[in-house]
Amino acid sequence: MNALDLNGRRAVITGGARGMGFGIARRLLDSGAAVALWDINQAVLAEAVAALSPLGTVTSQVVNVADYASVEAGAAAAATALGGIDILVNAAGIAGVNTPLADYPLDVWNAVLNVNLNGIFHTCRALVPYMKRGDYGRIVNIASMAGKDGNPNASAYSVSKAGVIGLTKSLGKELATTGIRVNVVCPAVIKTEMLADVSAEQIGYMLAKIPMGRMGTVEEIAAMVCWMCTDECSYSTGAVFDMSGGRATY
Repeated sequence: MNALDLNGRRAVITGGARGMGFGIARRLLDSGAAVALWDINQAVLAEAVAALSPLGTVTSQVVNVADYASVEAGAAAAATALGGIDILVNAAGIAGVNTPLADYPLDVWNAVLNVNLNGIFHTCRALVPYMKRGDYGRIVNIASMAGKDGNPNASAYSVSKAGVIGLTKSLGKELATTGIRVNVVCPAVIKTEMLADVSAEQIGYMLAKIPMGRMGTVEEIAAMVCWMCTDECSYSTGAVFDMSGGRATY
């Protein structure tokens, strides 16, 4: 593992109790950052804090990113616990269901958009002011190749991730003359717990499009995200970083 310098940095990771968020939190801690894990599940959060605490400073807040009041309260608590906020990694997300658009359940559509897209709007809106106080920040949003290509039978997920890409480009430009950088990662299929909500047919469709012929790993995503959180990621903002095993070549 390459050494990266995040000493003294304070990070909020949404969806930080498991999957990509947990792996990213581990890598940030290994690089010297203090982290606040956000998740909606208190029990899972407690397990994550216990597992990661030996690596460094870890705090946690129960936050529903789809609820702005919850995000505001979590931001205030994290800033108090860590002494400020320099980094935001938006890894919280849900897959929804795999079904044709004409049959897509309205409640599931709204849930996917509320978590995957509105949730990132909420966290950026609440945390950017903390970063502006020190004129420094790194925001990394997790989107998906589905947001670039559009996966069939996954309309809500595809739309939500396309929105995340657009939001990132817009906010990156807004903050370009400050010390805050905003970028987005677009993974292909990554082996995480969320795949339990994805049909085998859908996974096969996605894997067939990847020249490497395999899923990505949480460790590979975490390595990229961690670098994007460092001072060295200074001239990229509003940029899309593909992690797709060769699926994206544009």
